[in-house]
Amino acid sequence: MEHVTVDWIRAGLKHTGKTRSGLAKALGRSPSAVTDLLNGHRRLRADEIPIVAEYLGIDPPRPLGGGGKPIQPKAPLVGYVGAGAVAHFYAEGQGPFDDVDAPIGAKPNTVAVQIRGHSLGALFDNWLVFYDDVRDPPDESLIGRMCVCGLTDGRVLIKALKKSPQTGLWNLLSNTEPPIYDVGLDWAAPVREMRPK
Repeated sequence: MEHVTVDWIRAGLKHTGKTRSGLAKALGRSPSAVTDLLNGHRRLRADEIPIVAEYLGIDPPRPLGGGGKPIQPKAPLVGYVGAGAVAHFYAEGQGPFDDVDAPIGAKPNTVAVQIRGHSLGALFDNWLVFYDDVRDPPDESLIGRMCVCGLTDGRVLIKALKKSPQTGLWNLLSNTEPPIYDVGLDWAAPVREMRPK
């Protein structure tokens, strides 16, 4: 059964991208105690199993009292994002409203917004958009990418980014509506995943 414990924890760390030192902190132990555990020099105590399961977000295997199925990670639904040229002001007073199933490989800071508008096409109205890599301020690596953008006027939109000829400003592109030219952005984050709500 000892190899089951080690395999479960190793696989969980690899799958989630979480660290041994983070696990040590969750357990209230030193990093060397986690290393000893993974090397088979120490056993996992029964009271530590739920702590490890919660930290990894994965049920323990059956011999340890779990179902062996991964727990579906959640992401907070933090608000709405406009997809039209005449955007709504969604930045003020937004959520979080609810938790939704997070995408595979989600990070602890992955969040979701819900699209309102048709500039990506009518099909995408009410879809969920996930992001986590917020660039404040936006940088040139985002050019040509679909991003959730926080405009300096308070709007939050989903658009493809293009640099404006005017220093420090951006042009925002969509599929079905004219571009929005020469706007300031406080932040932008590339879209990780989109899916129907």
